[in-house]
Amino acid sequence: MPTKMRNPTFNLAFLVGSLMVAASSAQLQVGFYETTCPKAESIVQSVVFEAIASNPGLGAGLVRLLFHDCFVRGCDGSVLIASTASNPSEQASVIDLTLRGFDVIDQAKAQIEAACPGIVSCADIVAFAARDSALKLGGINYTVAAGRRDGLESNEADPLNNIPQFSFTLAQLESSFSAKGLSVEDMVILSGAHSIGIAHCSSFTNRLYPTVDPTLDPTFASTLLSLCPNDTSTNNPTTTLDYQTPNILDNKYYQDILNSKVLLTSDEDLTNSTSTLSLVKSFSQGGSWASQFAASMQKMGQIGVLTGTEGNIRLNCSVFNS
Repeated sequence: MPTKMRNPTFNLAFLVGSLMVAASSAQLQVGFYETTCPKAESIVQSVVFEAIASNPGLGAGLVRLLFHDCFVRGCDGSVLIASTASNPSEQASVIDLTLRGFDVIDQAKAQIEAACPGIVSCADIVAFAARDSALKLGGINYTVAAGRRDGLESNEADPLNNIPQFSFTLAQLESSFSAKGLSVEDMVILSGAHSIGIAHCSSFTNRLYPTVDPTLDPTFASTLLSLCPNDTSTNNPTTTLDYQTPNILDNKYYQDILNSKVLLTSDEDLTNSTSTLSLVKSFSQGGSWASQFAASMQKMGQIGVLTGTEGNIRLNCSVFNS
């Protein structure tokens, strides 16, 4: 744990979040669809593997999709609802505009509906797809307890109020994860997902202009300056989050941090406390990061889930049932 003492509000947030995860996980079950839709997980895996084979970046998108779903209203598929004029959904939020993988979820849902209509929730498909992405890109496999139900709300304002942002300080990151029942260790472990995927220049130009962040490796900073303009309003290029193995979910991200070659403020700030730096150093050497990543993904996937008769089973993941 970080060396500085937590304040009472922070401790209360972690306690409430932990109870929320514990209560939710007790109602989920591995093999939930074994009798009602036995091919559900294999269908999702087949669709995900095919999509990633065509575009590896979709794997990162699907992992991120679970994160954005679970941190807003719990893991209830609310992130999948398409935004309309009458209902600006989570997808309309500035923090969700670059999300990817919706078409993969829709394809998996269509195939599952053809096999067993009205049985498998969109929220569970998101959780399965994130697991399968980790398996395809990093050989990281784990069981997914299922039985989530789909939520009945999706609001534009919610993501900004719940999802950690790339500019967050370490204290803000700790508070955000704590509110969801996730520990500091979970936070550092799940940050390892930044070993895959891309970032727009606008998410890290604060480290380049008006002056270069002194914590950036100078050569790395020069490369970024040649790519990213100061004004990204009309030209906002992308680059990989991990310059070493951008399409492999591995521990190289932690090496990037120690080498001062990460893009985001929130990643660099993991060096700002003794406890988080110790974890970064440990994971940079390999060790148990992969298995711990699996465990933290399982834990995140149980945040605030709807079960039993709560919510419903959406027939189309992008729209509420009529």
